[in-house]
Amino acid sequence: MTEVRSIQRLDEVVVNKIAAGEVIQRPANALKEMIENSLDAKATSIQVTVKQGGLKLLQIQDNGHGIKKDDMDIVCERFTTSKLQKFEDLNSIATYGFRGEALASISHVAHVTITTRSTDAKCAYKGSYSDSKLKGPVKPCAGNVGTQITVEDLFYNIPTRKKALKSPSEEHAKVTEVVSRYAVHNAGVGFTLKKHGESTADVRTPPNASILDNIRTIFGASVARELLEVEHEDTKLCFKLKGFVSNANYSVKKCVLLLFINHRLVDSSALRKAIETVYAAYLPKNMHPFMYLSLEIAPQNVDVNIHPTKHEVHFLHEDAIIESVQKVIESKLLGANESRTYFAQALLPGATVSVSDSSVGKTAKDQSSAPHHMVRTDSRDQKLDAFIKPSTSKEKQDEPMEIDNGEVKKGQSSDLPPSTTSSGPKRREMKLRSLLNLQKLVCDDVHSGLRDIFKQHTFVGCVNQTHTLIQHQTKLFLANTTNLSKELFYQIMVYDFGNFGVLRLSEPAPIYDLAMLALDSDESGWSEADGPKEDLAKYIVKFLTAKADMLDDYFSLQVDEDGNLRTLPLLLENYLPQMEGIPMLVLRLASEVNWDSEQECFETICREMSDFYAIKTDLFPSSDSQDSQESSMSEPTSDVNWKWTNEHVIYPAFRKTLLPPKRFADNANILQVANLPDLYKVFERC
Repeated sequence: MTEVRSIQRLDEVVVNKIAAGEVIQRPANALKEMIENSLDAKATSIQVTVKQGGLKLLQIQDNGHGIKKDDMDIVCERFTTSKLQKFEDLNSIATYGFRGEALASISHVAHVTITTRSTDAKCAYKGSYSDSKLKGPVKPCAGNVGTQITVEDLFYNIPTRKKALKSPSEEHAKVTEVVSRYAVHNAGVGFTLKKHGESTADVRTPPNASILDNIRTIFGASVARELLEVEHEDTKLCFKLKGFVSNANYSVKKCVLLLFINHRLVDSSALRKAIETVYAAYLPKNMHPFMYLSLEIAPQNVDVNIHPTKHEVHFLHEDAIIESVQKVIESKLLGANESRTYFAQALLPGATVSVSDSSVGKTAKDQSSAPHHMVRTDSRDQKLDAFIKPSTSKEKQDEPMEIDNGEVKKGQSSDLPPSTTSSGPKRREMKLRSLLNLQKLVCDDVHSGLRDIFKQHTFVGCVNQTHTLIQHQTKLFLANTTNLSKELFYQIMVYDFGNFGVLRLSEPAPIYDLAMLALDSDESGWSEADGPKEDLAKYIVKFLTAKADMLDDYFSLQVDEDGNLRTLPLLLENYLPQMEGIPMLVLRLASEVNWDSEQECFETICREMSDFYAIKTDLFPSSDSQDSQESSMSEPTSDVNWKWTNEHVIYPAFRKTLLPPKRFADNANILQVANLPDLYKVFERC
């Protein structure tokens, strides 16, 4: 006979671990809770660092109002919160958190350290937690206003949960998804996500960007340019709708729905299915849309207390609201459908285009990955570098530099300051209104403090191919050479518009072959739904050939009638861009440029060109030989050491021409790392 066991009260440690498992299911859940806490603290900058997908390290730092020292003792205990006092407050809750369970749950399954400084505190305070309790007394330390929470060894004491999780790379992808979605929705808050020990961020959005800007940054220009803005208010059902949905020209294999209800990231299968029913009439079979929707419903009509993760919500009149949203999107798609054919030609050039074999170099049948099918100048060398015929020192002394409208005097440089014009007789004065608008945008956005730093800086040395140390007065700064050079070349494109020198290819490069190389790379994002690569390559040839006159006249990009690329613009003397990037440049000029609006066309072309010319990691050989460092200024970039190029070409151009935009003061492109007076204070204490 089976013995009936008596009912016993579970140990508090067991209860807390079970509860923690409901709230914190994976690193992405923990991060979501911490991001919401930062947003509740009115942070305008949120930086996330992860290691092994967040399992080894998950750190978030914000500049919110911080935590008071007196609250540090109980901050990680269950059911402690500053956002809810009584149950009735749920009817008007306007914050993300209200349970007081998140930090407590995290502390039961990981090692937690909190460093925080409130707005009225003279210093920061640091405490370490385990099982919701402080390990020791809270200690004062240095720190900025805001909070940093470090979570280490997540699920170290629950091995079964840890084994059940997916690989670190997949967990990192889920973390990236959470950060990306909150970054899109929270325009006005700068988000940064990067892996521990890496300088390149996986997600980075500036605090002054719009929602559409954030979508473009995170999900790509191909999505952003095909979005329709939706906005609706229903006084009867007490809700507002704002957002962006893709038009009939854009589709993906998996539906992307960024849904926020009262600014909380949630999911609704009913709403998703209802909207996809509308798109079924517009998109190919098994293809889905991109949607960002923000619903604001009267708080008293929403029940957020459904699940500890707060991922699900219930609200009154759910069916009626979903039906109303469905009708709004359907009417928006119906109104945009009149221009569908036009958009389809611009975005989905998959239809067969009649182009002779002579104009593209090869037929589709001949395409393969064999080396002899790659772009080359002769039978011995298939490298794209061979297309450039660099001038020697003697040639530069004896021969004039070629430009599109004549010759310039020996020694004349193309790196003219944006605020000045060339005295050369051949320089054209461009009075296009759209161009003047772009120049004005650059001038209006200049950060005067950063401009002074670069104008009067002293080059110190290269940390790596991405970062460089410079000195201004008594301060030492770490500068992001890649991002700064991208902005430099964009400004040169805008201010030297129509007056570039020329880098002439020694032999014409077939655009068809370049396009095929680009489409074969993962960076292109090509999928079978886009159509055959050969048809796309033919379309690109035809498209750029049709734009040849404008590209040649304004940008010194010469495309001949046979579909060959012959020249590139010369933006800086002694500097050549990375030739391996030409295929992707050709592809993006055809697919990512907005050709419908003159100003946006010029801007996007200049942006794509500046991205191509920018200093990139592993751009130059790693040799540090003395001979390389002492190469002559007249030698081309590809033949000299990257450190020499930064010191003698790029940073002098920064000093002479760069107008740093205001966003560079906030997005870590230039960081102060030391100040001499402060160092003296440190030495005095020693």
